[in-house]
Amino acid sequence: MPLGRKLLLLVLAVGSAPLLALEPMPEQSSVPIGTQVRNLTFKDIRYLPRSLDDFKDRKAFVLAFTSTSCPLVQRYFPTLKELEAEYRQRGVQFLAVNVGMDDAIIDMAAQAVEHRLPFPVVKDSSGQCVKLLGVRRTPEVVVLDGQRRLVYRGRIDDQYRLGGTRPSPTRQDLKEALEAVLAGREVAVAETPVDGCLIAAAPPVRPAQEVNFAEHVAPILVKHCQECHRPGTAAPFSLLTYEQAAARAETLAEVVSDRSMPPWFGVHAKGAFINHRGLTAEERDTVVAWARTGKAKGDLARAPASPWQGEARPAAWRIPEPDLVLKVPEHQLPASGDIPYKYVVLPYLFTEDTWVQAIEIRPDNPRVLHHCNMAYIQPPEGFKLKNFITGAVPGSDPMNLEEGIGFCIPKGAVLGLQIHYVSTGKEEKCRLTVGIRYARGVIDKQLRFQLMVDHKFVIPPGAPLHPVRAERTLDQDVLGVALLSHMHLRGKDMTFRADYPDGTSEQLLMVPNYNFDWQLVYRWEPGKKRFPKGTRLDCLAHYDNSEFNPYNPDPRAAVRDGLQTHEEMMNGFFFYVIADEKLGLAIDPRTGRVVKK
Repeated sequence: MPLGRKLLLLVLAVGSAPLLALEPMPEQSSVPIGTQVRNLTFKDIRYLPRSLDDFKDRKAFVLAFTSTSCPLVQRYFPTLKELEAEYRQRGVQFLAVNVGMDDAIIDMAAQAVEHRLPFPVVKDSSGQCVKLLGVRRTPEVVVLDGQRRLVYRGRIDDQYRLGGTRPSPTRQDLKEALEAVLAGREVAVAETPVDGCLIAAAPPVRPAQEVNFAEHVAPILVKHCQECHRPGTAAPFSLLTYEQAAARAETLAEVVSDRSMPPWFGVHAKGAFINHRGLTAEERDTVVAWARTGKAKGDLARAPASPWQGEARPAAWRIPEPDLVLKVPEHQLPASGDIPYKYVVLPYLFTEDTWVQAIEIRPDNPRVLHHCNMAYIQPPEGFKLKNFITGAVPGSDPMNLEEGIGFCIPKGAVLGLQIHYVSTGKEEKCRLTVGIRYARGVIDKQLRFQLMVDHKFVIPPGAPLHPVRAERTLDQDVLGVALLSHMHLRGKDMTFRADYPDGTSEQLLMVPNYNFDWQLVYRWEPGKKRFPKGTRLDCLAHYDNSEFNPYNPDPRAAVRDGLQTHEEMMNGFFFYVIADEKLGLAIDPRTGRVVKK
């Protein structure tokens, strides 16, 4: 064949297969296929260290590397969900491993809620998973066989590319790899090229200036930490002095880096809720730099004075001085094991409607109190959450209503407490004291709430993402006061939405990594959040009854509604006042009763 004709045929052949000609070669990895991978560690959505050892009897693992910003990650979530549903019963465990350098664990958890991911999402905080598996991009996937041997690394399929998409994939590389592993065969194509976003390593800690405790770290601790981390509170240690902080410097660096402290579990809440907690990026970097570059003391005379320095316990009520103080008999608590809820009726009968503006529940041993709910009881009824007034939980504030707003305890009622204690490893005692401050001046608005609740759900055994939904429609214009989510140990996330009469909708709050130990109230600025009549409030919760849930009492059990922690609850609280309500009630501050005209 003449040379010119050979060249022409070669050009035509290349031109007829541009995708093959442009297909990049797999990037070289320092970790070869066939490597036996030692146990991988990561953090789950609850900030707990976890590993592959938490999964038993798996025939294969799929680790999909993700970030919240890579567009291909989001496009491939539906494909990963379909594959996980297909292979779950065949013994394959899927995990999404977040490697976004700027992604907090709460961001990772929120992405999982938004995309309804039924498999665990975990954070490779240290970069260990990336290093041991040799991945370079998101959404790169890795398959390990039952012996944790690296048998596939590469793309999910060839449908989505950064430069465009195909209507459907021509190769399903991950699926083919899984079929080979489950059949006991070697994977034919064990490594494939990956389009996606390069995984960036965290930069080393290089502070712009010398960081010391007195001038840089102490102000952060006073502002964000010492309110809880001082003697006489539920916090496990104090952070009032240099010595106390320096002894726990690495712990401080870890918890501010992953943003588990200060505690805050609401997404899209900054600017929306006035009690938002959190350090700025500059504050986080300051604490980390100090902890990892010598823990310099500085001139302690230049450190800010702590308002809690030297206190052995909280010196005063957090509410204005109460008018009525009631005490609960002391409880004797065992050293170990679960402690069933205790129910106590306070020794006081309200003989008339009584208006209150502030209530605080104070334990004399805060370490043992997990939470306490208060409700009014009208005999012969027992304790009912529909009559909820307020509660106490570590990290939350007591009820302290604004001027002109009050809560009415009805005539003939008594107050009941639902108390959840926890064991500490030694026998303990605890006594609760309740302080009540009556309303002052004129009450124009009554604090009310809507409880979005479902009592009829059944969570199947092993279900990793079981949805439960409730809704309410407002029958008048209201002003939002606060939101609160309440579930038990299988609670995973809860999202509140508002669908307005004009057809628009708004996500009010997402709690993507619900934590039973931190049931925070999310408060709006008074009078600023208006909901018109006809607004539909929607509350969607998900429950994790899988074995990967570290708090799950029994993943083999079908779970129903109940008061005990081994059962479940779906309670979404919406606190509000009626927008145009003007009661004009003059209150006697000595009794909390309406002044008779």
